[in-house]
Amino acid sequence: MILKRITRLFNMIIHRDYRSSSDSIVKIFNDKIEFYNPGRLPDTISVEDLLSNNYKSTPRNKKIAEFFKDLGLIEKYGSGIGRIIDYFKNDGLPAPEFKNISDGFQVTVFAVIAEKSSEKSSEILQLIKNNSQITIEELSILLNKSTRAIEKHIANLRNKGLLERIDGRKQGHWKVINNI
Repeated sequence: MILKRITRLFNMIIHRDYRSSSDSIVKIFNDKIEFYNPGRLPDTISVEDLLSNNYKSTPRNKKIAEFFKDLGLIEKYGSGIGRIIDYFKNDGLPAPEFKNISDGFQVTVFAVIAEKSSEKSSEILQLIKNNSQITIEELSILLNKSTRAIEKHIANLRNKGLLERIDGRKQGHWKVINNI
């Protein structure tokens, strides 16, 4: 898993416009991280095309891309943006922002805001109070979040001592601990 996350940084190497003297830049803020690379999207591809997967991949640095593909560090051409969006969605994180800026391309990833996380945890606790046998899958559907995101909220609630599971997964039920 960590290798997959590290290999995402290789994309900055693969997609950089090496004709530009500008630097690739990573800026870390309290609420976001910005990744900037020299080289805008080709004129034939818009950000909307990327987000809807409505484009034909045109590798800027084909030899570098082939090298990383041969090493198994990238899966295939033109699939990165879709996978990034899926990773964020599956982890219950805010969607990244993609945009052409100056003479380059910028990806901004946003921090999870504690209040939103707390609000979602409160919603989970309320739903469990209403139905102690509710499943993670049912919570996922009701809250429009991935099962993985729900599992993370539940793990957090359990770690805080606000929720516990009585008996097993199939025959058991949830117990909300009212010590707040």
